[in-house]
Amino acid sequence: MKLATLKDGRRDGALVVVSRSLEYAVPVPKIARTLQAALDDWDAISPRLAEVGARLDDGNLAGAQRFDPRVAHSPLPRAYQWADASAYVNHVELVRKARGAAMPPEFWTDPLMYQGGSDSFIGPCDDIAFPDDTWGIDFEAEVAVITGDVPLGVAPSAARSHIRLLMLVNDVSLRNLIPAEIAKGFGFFQSKPASSFSPVAVTADELGGAWRDAKVHLPLLSHLNGALFGQPNAGVDMTFDFATLIAHAARTRELRAGTIIGSGTVSNQENGGPGRPVAQGGAGYSCIAEQRTVETIIAGKPVTPFMHFGDRVRIEMIDADGRSIFGAIDQAVRRGAQASS
Repeated sequence: MKLATLKDGRRDGALVVVSRSLEYAVPVPKIARTLQAALDDWDAISPRLAEVGARLDDGNLAGAQRFDPRVAHSPLPRAYQWADASAYVNHVELVRKARGAAMPPEFWTDPLMYQGGSDSFIGPCDDIAFPDDTWGIDFEAEVAVITGDVPLGVAPSAARSHIRLLMLVNDVSLRNLIPAEIAKGFGFFQSKPASSFSPVAVTADELGGAWRDAKVHLPLLSHLNGALFGQPNAGVDMTFDFATLIAHAARTRELRAGTIIGSGTVSNQENGGPGRPVAQGGAGYSCIAEQRTVETIIAGKPVTPFMHFGDRVRIEMIDADGRSIFGAIDQAVRRGAQASS
C-alpha cells in the first residue's frame, strides 16, 4: 500500500491512496481525512485503505486522479515526533576522522539520535529556501519509518511490529552552523532546519524481499544538479537496524502513533575504508559533507562545495524492476526572505 498527502489549503492536507505505479491517487475522506488520523486507528483503517489500493492497482480507477508529486506534502506535513539517528556509523567515523577527533567505542554499540523539528516539513518538490547560502547548505539522503504506538521499554525483537510505513528523507543540514552549536554541548537546533520526505510512504510489503532484518536492502540514489552523486545500499553497513533504533528511542518514553524515526545518512564502506565518489567507480555518498570528508582525508582539504542558490537535489529509490518506490524528493535551493529584525 502506498499513501500520500495532497495540499488542500489545510495544514495537514488530504490523505490519498496511490497506485503502485505512482500514476494515480484516490482521495479517501470517508475512511480517513489525514494520514495521522489513519495512524491513530491503524488496525481498523489500514485494511480499508489497502482495499482501495488493491482496486486501484487492478485498474478500477473510479474516483482516481493523476498523482502529481508537485502538489504533495510530505506524507505527514507535521508530526508529533521526528527523531533522527546515525545508524551508519561509517559516516560518523569519517566525519570525526576528518577533523582529527577520536571515535568513542560506544558509538558502535549505542545509537546516536537527536530530536528534530517536526512542526513543519518541506514538501518533497518544494524549494529549500534560506536567506543566506553561506550557511553550508547540504542534503542528507536517508530512509525513515513511521511507527504506531510504541510502549516504553519495548525490546528490539518486538519493536519491528510497530513499524507502519517507510519513506525517504532529505534531512537538510546547515553545515557551517553546526560547529558552533556542537561546541555548546547541547545539540543541533539552528543547523537542522525543516526536513523533507518522499511524496509517498509505503507499507513494508511494497518492498518485497528488499525489506529484511528491519533494513531496506536497495541503493538510495542521490543526484546533484542532474549528476549521480551517490548510490550506497541502505541495507549495507547499517550498524543499527530500525527495530534497534525504535527500541533506543522508546527506552525512557512511549512513542505515539505518527512518530518518525530516521536512519541517518546512508553510507557504505569500501574495503574497510571510505568509499569512492561515483565518478571514480564507487558508491558515492548521500551527503556533500561525506564527500568533503573523504577529500580531506585523502588530499588534506575539501574540494566539493556545499549547495548554493540554483542547485538542485533529487533523492529516490528504485526497485528491482526499475520502478520508483517512494517517488522522488526533487528540490531546488533558492534565496528566501530575510529574517525579521
